[in-house]
Amino acid sequence: MHHIAIVGLGMAHKPHLASLRDLSKRVSIAACYAPSAERRAAFAAANRDLNVTDDLDGILDDPGIGMLLLLTPPRTHLDLIERCAKAGKHVLLEKPVEVDLHRSVKVVEAMEKADRKLAIMLQHRFRPTSLKVARMLKEGAFGALISGSASIRWWRPPEYFAQPGRGTLARDGGGVLLTQAIHTLDLFLSLTGPVKRVAAITGTSPLRAIDTEDVAAAAVQFENGAIGTIDATTVAYPGFPERLDLACEKATVIIAADTLDIFWKDGRHVHEEGAQGGGGGADPMAFSHEAHKALLADFLDAVDEGREPMVSGRSALRVQALIDAIIASSAQGVPVELKAA
Repeated sequence: MHHIAIVGLGMAHKPHLASLRDLSKRVSIAACYAPSAERRAAFAAANRDLNVTDDLDGILDDPGIGMLLLLTPPRTHLDLIERCAKAGKHVLLEKPVEVDLHRSVKVVEAMEKADRKLAIMLQHRFRPTSLKVARMLKEGAFGALISGSASIRWWRPPEYFAQPGRGTLARDGGGVLLTQAIHTLDLFLSLTGPVKRVAAITGTSPLRAIDTEDVAAAAVQFENGAIGTIDATTVAYPGFPERLDLACEKATVIIAADTLDIFWKDGRHVHEEGAQGGGGGADPMAFSHEAHKALLADFLDAVDEGREPMVSGRSALRVQALIDAIIASSAQGVPVELKAA
């Protein structure tokens, strides 16, 4: 039995908490912490069976707590991870790793130096369709990738941005790419392989008083020579399922949320209906927690087996590098070569 503490009790805690409760035979929730007294009180009222505390140092000093679930804003991650590493705790960290690649590398290196496991909640890799396509790609079923595109056309209402600091560099560190599209972009890279070069344009719409991008588009070249596109926004009312298109030698694969279509060049068509809700509309939490649970179970397995989690901190550096490159290309007005992650 593992004993875990939840640090951060904002909106993101709901699917995590549901997953922990489902896995209660493997992991117990030892403590729940947030710096905000208001959030602690609201969480405690809704979860009277859990221990809510205002003592983060006590959590870190408790030898009975072996792991932390960190659900705090991105810019707090590096400091908290360094404290967790020093305390010898394994960590499951809500995406992103940090606000940029430089700080993200420091996060990963701190945990590696401490020989503790670090997993990142990029749960789209654990959707049933994602797992199936990843397996078929590994087996070479589709042949080489020739062209790949990712389209994330979501909507966020004014109420979403009414929370103080939301959508700002100071709190979130980034906009649609780092906060919303990162899940789909991480899945995209896990299926296509690394991106070598990007040419991008990003912008902020007049809909929100924010200082981060809510519209982004990029042309990309993959390391294998394939070419593709990325389209991400939160201004597409009322929000649509995110979509990946992989045009390969033997077939074209389309993933829309968790629905799969495979168009084989020999004329076969495979269609597998899946969940359409991915949090792309007005309610960002309108999705099943099953993928969260699967990632959490893999994290527990990794600790038990002494292996790296499937969505390790180091594997998540690829999407951090891609987002940095898109932002840099837009700012500089030139194509950008990706830094090795």
